[in-house]
This record gives sequence, structure tokens and C-alpha cells, in this order.
Amino acid sequence: MGKKTKLYLLTGFLGSGKTTFLTNTLNDLSEKKVGVIMNEFGKVGIDGTIIKKEDMELIEINRGSIFCSCLQLSFVSALVDMADRDMDYVFVESSGLADPSNIGEFLEAVEVAKGDVYDYSGAICIVDGLNFLEQIEDIETVERQLKFCHLVVISKVDLIDEDKLVKIIEKIKEINDSAEIQTAINGKMDYNFLEKDLLKKGWIDSEDTTNTPDNKPKTLTLTYEGELTKEELTRFLDIIKADSYRIKGFFKLEDGWNQVDVVNKKIDYKLTDKEETTSQLVIISKIGPQIIRPIFNAWESVVGKEMKLR
Repeated sequence: MGKKTKLYLLTGFLGSGKTTFLTNTLNDLSEKKVGVIMNEFGKVGIDGTIIKKEDMELIEINRGSIFCSCLQLSFVSALVDMADRDMDYVFVESSGLADPSNIGEFLEAVEVAKGDVYDYSGAICIVDGLNFLEQIEDIETVERQLKFCHLVVISKVDLIDEDKLVKIIEKIKEINDSAEIQTAINGKMDYNFLEKDLLKKGWIDSEDTTNTPDNKPKTLTLTYEGELTKEELTRFLDIIKADSYRIKGFFKLEDGWNQVDVVNKKIDYKLTDKEETTSQLVIISKIGPQIIRPIFNAWESVVGKEMKLR
């Protein structure tokens, strides 16, 4: 048997900083053959566009969670496909709403289909330092992601005080006292986890995931052919963000193409050199399809020009 491919699972709630973490890790592994399996709830993959780089193999799986039965076959097929490409590392970036507690089932399925090709090296959970203490009270997925990880990275610690950081660490240890905990400032941390044995304390046996076709969140894609001002788009986002877990995409504004990122109340714009053909935003609803009318109403009142929502 030849060398095995090191496989890492990357989890973390919507907007915690998974893609930033992955981008920095890929930079650290520029000399290696790296594959990425990227999972998003929306019909359109946004994060895959952000991380694409030379010598990287990318498979995108959209429209749901890879841990749900609805995408089980797609995920196993992607892992088998990556095994055929002779990678040094494969990273699976799961959707922010993914419950990875049944990861063991997928590894067993790949072993049956392909043999012992992966060295499963652990699950890394990115915790949103700014929003975690509120999220953990309301969202079961956040706790499930923490329970089934081996390394916790607390992001955005530059935006919180020492007292809040201490409370976050206490809460994490309450849920998972065996995972190593690191912090990231501006998305930067020590990437020495690649040399560590994250599984030295063992790993929890698989459980049934809470991701099912019935509780899949409503995800919508808004597309617009024209250009808006930042002030107009901000007014629109301010109206709909309370009913959204996450909003992200690329939009043409007065200063050029912007990467747009909305997490809780915070709206971020970042100029990008990625030229898109159409502006698009992926919106993950907290209130199911009931968000559709408020989106149309907000757009009509702020913009008043035709857009498409699907």
C-alpha cells in the first residue's frame, strides 16, 4: 500500500472564518498537492471562487449538507474521486450548518469502495469569537460541531476582550474537554496542527447527524444585472439581515466588484479583482420561505429595479 492522503474536516458555524482559515492553510502548503471538497447550502458556490488557486483540486457540493442523507452519495463519491488524484492532503470544508457527527460512516464507506486510502487526521472547528456565546445558546449545530472536533480555533479574538475570551474557552471545555484550543487574530494563527497528532486522545464514535432533508434551511440566490451604490446595498441588507443566518456573494458597486459578507449585524465589503458577469448574493434564511416576501419588499423600496430570486 502506498502513502495515505491526510484528510482533515473543517467545521464551524456560518461566518466563523472557515474559508479564511483554509486559504491561509493552503498558502502554508504551497509545495504540496492539496485537494478541497467544499460544501455550501446554496445553489451557487461562493467560497470555491475565493480559494481557487494553482495546483489545487476542487470539488464543490452544493444544495445541502454533505452529512445529510440527501448528499451522502455525492460526498462519498467526492472522497473516492480525490483518492484517485494522489493528493498529499484533502480538506473538507463543510457547510456552516453541518452536523458532522456521522463522519465515521463516510470514512467506512470510502474504505469499502476504495481501500484504506485516507489517514483521517481530525476535525478542526472554527469558533466565531464575536458571536459564539449567543450562538451556543440558540443553535444546536454549534454544539454538535464542537463535540465532534479535535482542534478548536477561536477566530476574531482581535474583536473581543480578555474576559469574553475566557468565557468562550470555559464554554468550549464544558462541551469538549479533550480538543486542543488555539486562537486566530485577523485570520492568522500558528498552522503547526499539520505536524500534530490531533487524534491522540481518540475520537468520539459516530452518531446520527441532525442534518435531514426535512430540516434543511431555505437558501435563496439573488441575482442582479446592474450596479448599486454601497449605500443602497447596505440599506437593503440592513432590512433583511435579522431574518438571515448568513448572506454572502459578489456585487458590482460604484468602486468596482466587492466580496460581500454579512454575519449577524456586521456587513463587510472587500474589493476583489474577480470579475463576475452578474451580481449575486446567497441568502440563508432563519425563517424558511417566509423570508421571500420581505426580500422583495426591501429590494423594491430601496432599489426599485428588477432582480431575480431563486
